[in-house]
Amino acid sequence: MLIFADTADIGAIRELAQARLIDGVTTNPTLISKAGGNFVDTIAQIAAIVDGPVSAEVAATDVETMLKEAQLLLEIARNVCVKLPLTRAGLQACAMLKEDGAMTNVTLCFSVNQALLAAKVGATFVSPFVGRLDDINAQGADLLRNIRTLYDRHDGLKTKILAASLRTANHVAEAALIGCDAATADPAVIEKLEQHPLTEKGLDAFLADWRASGQKILG
Repeated sequence: MLIFADTADIGAIRELAQARLIDGVTTNPTLISKAGGNFVDTIAQIAAIVDGPVSAEVAATDVETMLKEAQLLLEIARNVCVKLPLTRAGLQACAMLKEDGAMTNVTLCFSVNQALLAAKVGATFVSPFVGRLDDINAQGADLLRNIRTLYDRHDGLKTKILAASLRTANHVAEAALIGCDAATADPAVIEKLEQHPLTEKGLDAFLADWRASGQKILG
């Protein structure tokens, strides 16, 4: 499963990329605004750091303007993936961008029916929002599971499932076990994937034994 960082924090992206822990980045105007950067410049910086998809979201709500914004975003770098809302206009724009060979990410997916439509118009990725469903006492993981079942039963549906709104390391594990193609999460969540108290305890014990041995690997 691909792991994307859901952020516009250039420092965090660079650190995760250097550690080979991420395969791409997802952003939106809110994240870029919080990071204090210019939208276009920030996308360009991110795209230069990671080789994989960099989801950059359009701000328009009508098809014509969406397409104009998409063309501008696609000119930034070859790995830009145009992020579109799961609306009628967003789906129509996605279909037209697909014809031009552009990568697309249809976002704000909350139902199997929406995921079906995203696949029918040829989206590269569809982003079901797990955490936001959990917030209203629905089961976000169930949506991932049902979309996986849908896509697996129909060979013509090639869209990849990008699990989004993942709030915890357990969310990431669930997405991986369900068979999602990718998952995106805040850098703080990604950092927690490597952590386990027994790993830390075991390493502390090993280092204590090594120090007591008085030996060295490097002279």
